[in-house]
Amino acid sequence: MNANLRTLLVLTIGLILGITLAIGQGVFADKSASKATSALPLDELRSFTEVFSRIKKDYVEEVSDKTLLENAIRGMLSGLDPHSSYLDPEHFKELQVGTSGEFGGLGIEVGMEDGFVKVISPIDDTPAQRAGVKAGDLVIRLDEKPVKGMTLHDAVKIMRGKVGTDIVLTIIREGEEKPLKITITRDTIKVKSVRARDLGDGFGYLRVSQFQSRTGENLAEAIEKLKKDNDGKLNGLVLDLRNNPGGVLNAAVEVSDAFLETGLIVYTQGRIADSEMKFNATPRRLLDGAPLVVLVNGGSASASEIVAGALQDHKRAVIIGTRTFGKGSVQTILPLNEKTALKLTTARYYTPSGRSIQAEGVTPDIILEPLKLTKLEGMGERVKEADLSRHLDNGNSKTQNKDDKKDNEKDSKKKDEPELSLAQRDYQLFEALNVLKGMSIVLRQK
Repeated sequence: MNANLRTLLVLTIGLILGITLAIGQGVFADKSASKATSALPLDELRSFTEVFSRIKKDYVEEVSDKTLLENAIRGMLSGLDPHSSYLDPEHFKELQVGTSGEFGGLGIEVGMEDGFVKVISPIDDTPAQRAGVKAGDLVIRLDEKPVKGMTLHDAVKIMRGKVGTDIVLTIIREGEEKPLKITITRDTIKVKSVRARDLGDGFGYLRVSQFQSRTGENLAEAIEKLKKDNDGKLNGLVLDLRNNPGGVLNAAVEVSDAFLETGLIVYTQGRIADSEMKFNATPRRLLDGAPLVVLVNGGSASASEIVAGALQDHKRAVIIGTRTFGKGSVQTILPLNEKTALKLTTARYYTPSGRSIQAEGVTPDIILEPLKLTKLEGMGERVKEADLSRHLDNGNSKTQNKDDKKDNEKDSKKKDEPELSLAQRDYQLFEALNVLKGMSIVLRQK
């Protein structure tokens, strides 16, 4: 082994061990360091330094040591699992901005599958969602550039671009015979993680699009507003976690805690002591025991699955939809300095009953595929008793005249119209509301 290669090997071992080494005539300065290296894979490290040396000497263009070592780190992490990565200054900053809820781009959570960019889920109220991008889509081209052979970092960098400019995504979608071309205009993505609306009759709807640092706080505020709009009490709530890619673990715990009073929410297990954590519910009565239905699908991942799994195990909610994504691992951000960090998978998380969701997902209590409801035409109006000549009065309101009856019929139709339009617009939500109403009736009868 030549002197330069031997020196490089010593430096590489020092970097891996995280200790300072003094080099003198090819030996380590202290005996403890020598003992520490005895368990290292020296043959593999020699191969690494040999490759490093060959690239430095023979590659067609000059490459800096910093670039080579950063690429080596990226390679080590990319070979572990899809969620571990090296965060250079650009990516580290993006991660910090992303958890706060504002960042630039198209508005899609993506991963890699078979060399293509896979859409985990589009984010609510973003250019990607408005353009029709769906969870499960495979992106095969970005403008005219094939995605095959790109790293996820390279693909994301192309998709980000300048606000106001267009990009054409060529997409393969299940059920479509040929690839789709979707043009999306880049924009600044401002994600509002919690949205709420009143479903009528004392029932509320909460949509959590992703878990950010303030999601738990925002959810509590939204529930209080819904209660205030319904005379201080809700008859039930639909929590929509469809296409929610996850986010901050603590936010998932806070959301679960909003609906649970006691017991374990989630626990994590890994190889090191710091990776083992347990999170328990605290006494809170935001819903005052009102029934809860949770909507999930294949785009519900990570933190979404923590919430769904916890509420399902405690029998606090009925889970409706399709099986979730199945990301049951925890990533820890390990800063290397002020500008760079490692995102490293350090643990698996488990639901209160001990289920690991990793690569399995949460199976809903009621399986309900996304369907489109259409009104049957040509059925006509059925003849009713009231249409028969000389039909008997019901005796409940003898003074009610025919005009009053017509007005009541009109009012009745008006009340039915919102539910019908909801069924046509979002069949899963429509059915979730029906289940919620049934639970509320049973609860009142107890």
